[in-house]
Amino acid sequence: MQNTFIKLILGVQILFLLTGCVPMVLTGVGVGAGTGALMVEDRRSSGMYIEDERIELKTSRRIGERLGDKVHVNVTSFNRNVLLTGEAPDESTRKEVEKLAMSVENVLNVSNEIIVAPKSSLASRSNDTLITSKVKARFINNRVFQVNHIKVVTENGVVYLLGLVKRNEGEKATHIASTTESVTKVVKVFEYLD
Repeated sequence: MQNTFIKLILGVQILFLLTGCVPMVLTGVGVGAGTGALMVEDRRSSGMYIEDERIELKTSRRIGERLGDKVHVNVTSFNRNVLLTGEAPDESTRKEVEKLAMSVENVLNVSNEIIVAPKSSLASRSNDTLITSKVKARFINNRVFQVNHIKVVTENGVVYLLGLVKRNEGEKATHIASTTESVTKVVKVFEYLD
């Protein structure tokens, strides 16, 4: 138990360092210097970056208001394409979450990767955070593309890769992620620039 807790703390710290969120956490600023640094290195325009953040918040809020603790859903938006991951108790609830996401203004597409299963445990979610950190660290160590061009989401050991990438970047990212310890599968949700 203590070992899992230590891994969780280390994973969260690594995640903050890799995503540039440290200034926001330390200063208590909502959208601050860390977000600005991320936007500069992103292939999306600053307006699209902010729009994706708005889509994520609005979709998460709608799901929470409608379904509460009935589901565990993570919402990730990249270039107005929404990825839904997590667990729902049945197929009708899974489809309802997708409809809620599609109803949010400016959403272009929804990839519904929610599984019908009981909600994941804190230990499983902590392990997913650690996997995401490992994948990002390997991206940095390999230096084959700018790490902020690809967003990494992990759910139950499955790594989802989103971003605006060149085909060779996408293939390299997929290879790196798929050969990372504890990754069970990699799902590409890329938009290709070439």
